Amino acid sequence: MGQHIPGLLAVLSIFVEPIVGFGNGQVTVACDSMIPKHGAIPQISSSPAIITVDKHEIDASDQIKVTLTVRQSGTSLQGFFIQARDADDLNAGPLGNFTLIDDQNSQLLTCGGVKDSTVSHKSSSGKHTIEVLWNPPMPKPDHIQFLATVVQRFNIYWVKIRGPIISQVNASSLSQQLATESPAKLPTIIQLAKPVNATDCGNKKSCLRNPTGCDPELDRLCFFLSFTPQGSSVLFELSGPSNGYISFALSDDKWMGDDDVYLCVVNDRSVQINPAHSTGRSHPILDSQVSIYDMAWRLEDGVTQCSFRRKTRLPEYSDRFDLDRKYYIFLADGNTENGRIHKHHQQPLISQEKVHLHGSLKELKGSRSPGYIKAHGSLMFIAWVTTANTGVIVARFFKPVWPSTTVFGKKIWFLVHSILMMTTVLFTCIGFILPFIYRGGWNQNAGAHPYFGCIILTLVILQALVAILRPNLYAPRRYLFNWFHWTTGTFARIIAVGSIFLGMDLPALDLHNPWDTLVMVGFIIWHVATELILEAHNYIITSKARKREEDKMEIMDSSELIDPQGHRLKMMILTIYICGNLTFLITLLVGISLI
Repeated sequence: MGQHIPGLLAVLSIFVEPIVGFGNGQVTVACDSMIPKHGAIPQISSSPAIITVDKHEIDASDQIKVTLTVRQSGTSLQGFFIQARDADDLNAGPLGNFTLIDDQNSQLLTCGGVKDSTVSHKSSSGKHTIEVLWNPPMPKPDHIQFLATVVQRFNIYWVKIRGPIISQVNASSLSQQLATESPAKLPTIIQLAKPVNATDCGNKKSCLRNPTGCDPELDRLCFFLSFTPQGSSVLFELSGPSNGYISFALSDDKWMGDDDVYLCVVNDRSVQINPAHSTGRSHPILDSQVSIYDMAWRLEDGVTQCSFRRKTRLPEYSDRFDLDRKYYIFLADGNTENGRIHKHHQQPLISQEKVHLHGSLKELKGSRSPGYIKAHGSLMFIAWVTTANTGVIVARFFKPVWPSTTVFGKKIWFLVHSILMMTTVLFTCIGFILPFIYRGGWNQNAGAHPYFGCIILTLVILQALVAILRPNLYAPRRYLFNWFHWTTGTFARIIAVGSIFLGMDLPALDLHNPWDTLVMVGFIIWHVATELILEAHNYIITSKARKREEDKMEIMDSSELIDPQGHRLKMMILTIYICGNLTFLITLLVGISLI
């Protein structure tokens, strides 16, 4: 959001900052979900480690020896996380407490308010076997199951590996479903039977898409989100051109942070679907898939598609929003590396208004650029593509065309020049303020663009002050003003063009490449060609004037006075220039409106 300057600021934001791993095992942030905050999607293949216990029945005084073992030769674990939970409700908190056998590789953590209820690693050095003792709680449930998360490398890990179930003596039988459940079982994800499409948008489902009106089944560049309320649940469909990830987020405002996020991530030629939540402009924290179901995906020709269903209310999941309220919707995409999510490479598409997910079905409108930033870009384009450059041409080449004609006591060329340059100063000042209002301060991620803006603002204010205090036309040091005025104005225009090139590819106003560059290059060629033509015209008529005039009258004025055809040619060139200039300007403004 090719680019002139790579890398501005992953839904999600969505995603911006690298995640710090917990090599020391102090991972209490994962107490509930058991998911490491590494920014990668959990593996869905068979785990390299297994959990075993020394007995399967216990009474009140028993200790259970729990062993976590790597079952593949030549493989070791950098990290691990072990808990015991109620086998009938694995989403409940940890039970009992552990006693260490080897405190060189293991340490105890407090989770769910229960002291020593979790065992984790002490360092990222390779480990093959971990042994601990587990002490049952009082009272204890009939059936206990041990769970483990293991990390092979920073971005390769398995979550909630299921170990054996142990039971109290004389406990009632465990349900057949739980007793036969596979230790590594994960929520079922199937392939979509047919591509996601825009059929029934506005009638049977609400849709947010970019470009407007696109159909993901027909246009591989279409970013698409639809949601369909169905009783007490909502069906979501997501599609976009990405070999990394696509995502959407629900937010109470138009800023990233404290948002309910859903990710579809390409992982080893399949698509992993994960809920997450964001806590700011940092990487979203992945949650377990338990809160979503009916998951399906499709990966074809660089297009990632996924769908899933979620219940409207999930009071047991604090990070999942209720879907019977209004939210802004963010739609984002980005790259991954070895399953790890990177920051989204363009500004997310954000719905223009809050959307009620259980409200009336409709086509939603969205934008990748905030209104303040659109206004900023529009004002700067008007000021530095049109008004400033037209004002310079009028002052430099059209004084002789209206040598004595006045309006309100001012020569026409001077009045036109003054109005255009005052408009440039006004639009520059307003445009400079808007991003600060939007950001609430300085944007550290905008590169050199805001620094260029400060230089431009300083130069235009200096130009305005010097113009007000300019000396009389016949003052002996008037030439100093002329040189300063020309030098400052020319430098400001050059800096402004450079700033425009930088600003066009910032994520907040990421105009479509490469046409934005082509339009600006076309405008520069158009303007420079016009000035060269007018300079050549001046040279020709000045040469003619020197041959005609014998006295010491001012050459430019006399030559133009005796060459009315030169006036008409200049006016024709000016008219053509303004038409072309406005064409470039309108093209850029339309580009902004379509973001």
